[in-house]
Amino acid sequence: MRGPSRIPETVGLPGALPALARSLAAHRFILRSLVRNEVLTRYSHTLLGVAWSLLNPLAMLLVYSFVFGVVFQVRFGRATPAGEVPYGIVLFSGLLAHMFLAETLNRAQGVVLENANYVKRVIFPLEVLPVGVAAANLVHAGVALLVLLAAILATGHSIPPTALLLPAVWAPFAAMVLGLAMFVASLGVFVRDIGQVLGFVTTVLLFLSPILFPADMLPAALRDALVLNPLTVPVEQTRAVLLWGEAPDWRALGGYALAGAAMAWTGSWWFLRTRKGFADVM
Repeated sequence: MRGPSRIPETVGLPGALPALARSLAAHRFILRSLVRNEVLTRYSHTLLGVAWSLLNPLAMLLVYSFVFGVVFQVRFGRATPAGEVPYGIVLFSGLLAHMFLAETLNRAQGVVLENANYVKRVIFPLEVLPVGVAAANLVHAGVALLVLLAAILATGHSIPPTALLLPAVWAPFAAMVLGLAMFVASLGVFVRDIGQVLGFVTTVLLFLSPILFPADMLPAALRDALVLNPLTVPVEQTRAVLLWGEAPDWRALGGYALAGAAMAWTGSWWFLRTRKGFADVM
């Protein structure tokens, strides 16, 4: 392995994200292989194989549509020219973000421990492990998005032109999730209980976000507090561009982009700073 592709033992905060980017570019073939393995092994040894990546979100969409839309008659009170969007579709558009966040963090917390043989190899770029997890779950989210788009069309609604702005909504969200994954991957080596905590935290984030209910159901004070949830802005702006046909709230999205960049930067710095201690505790 060539020297320029190696990250120095000590990386300062200003140079953390550029160092990570250089490493990922130099080891893109390893990263690509990790992402492919993450995607394929999830459904390995199953009868339908990768077809489950479509069937799972489809089943979730149907169940949530029936339980909340038919049984409980929950409504978001928003309509398009084709009529009110079914609650199941609105709900599933928010669950996309939660699934991406929760599955990435729950997988990232053990990814270094599961690849302990790589830790002893000084030349292996450990930083590609959490990045590969995040990228693989982004692929799964993309497949689930296809199911959502098909459901929108199947219910007689059209996909608005503003849907083209969806990458602008999800790019800062992906940066936020990547930074959190880098933190969690490192903490998972030193604090083995982090997996138990994450299950609780991701559940709390689900119920304290506007995924299951519209934010305007809450008092103004609590509504403002929802912004602290990393899911709130991506969920609301995803629905704006994908379901309501509205431009995103650029002010809210700009603030979230700064927060996402800061999280990606500090998460990268933390992982690169602590990785030299992994071998001591494994």
